Amino acid sequence: MSAEPPRARPPDTRRDRIAALTILHLDAHVVAVDKPAGLLSVPGRGAAPSVVELLRRDPRLADNAAARVVHRIDREASGVLLLARTLAAQQDLVRQFMRRTVHKTYLALVSGFVEADGEVDLPLLFDPRRQRVRAVASRGKPALTRYRVVQRVAGGTVLECEPVTGRTHQIRVHLAAIGHPLLVDPVYGSGEGVFLSTYKPGYRTSKRHDERPLIDRLTLHAARLFCTHPATGEPLELAAPLPKDLRATLTQLGRLV
Repeated sequence: MSAEPPRARPPDTRRDRIAALTILHLDAHVVAVDKPAGLLSVPGRGAAPSVVELLRRDPRLADNAAARVVHRIDREASGVLLLARTLAAQQDLVRQFMRRTVHKTYLALVSGFVEADGEVDLPLLFDPRRQRVRAVASRGKPALTRYRVVQRVAGGTVLECEPVTGRTHQIRVHLAAIGHPLLVDPVYGSGEGVFLSTYKPGYRTSKRHDERPLIDRLTLHAARLFCTHPATGEPLELAAPLPKDLRATLTQLGRLV
């Protein structure tokens, strides 16, 4: 029996779909956006666009085009990204992150059946040889992630995750360490994408074109962020709705449970 040929991946046109950023909050001190998947948080190597670059050209920030980084989101993840517009605001927000008084909530679609709510308390260590982060028993930086079961879908579970600490790739590594990596994660899990044919009995493939994945990027979304406004001292709560690709994936897989 011959092996099934690999599914062809459609051309990546996400860059064409990244138009004006959705601004969730804007004042003289801070700006928050709903970062789409495929967009860097800060300028990097190559010609890939970034939130910082787009904001600095955005006419809505014409009075002060500064966009100062206080935290980041993985390029292939989506959701709330908060930036400062003044040096004082940046310093205050960075202190809040360091003191762990900023609360972030992510929604993660993970592989397999997660039985109950829980937490992962495993130190993380960057492995320079493999160029990735590892969960280790000791020697690493302390890291704690709490999670809650939100929904069960075909092939996976939706978790609400709270990274108590803010280590690089923390949620992705911690979920993989307990045997439930993101349903799509080319580094710490599987990178092929989510195909309806994998989970739907009797699925009929089209003879005219290859099946397109429901989603082919990290199944991780920064849903909410809570902090103290650096200038007013008032609570600042930000929320980003589920993007279309992740929402459609959960709808399709949820029907098959």
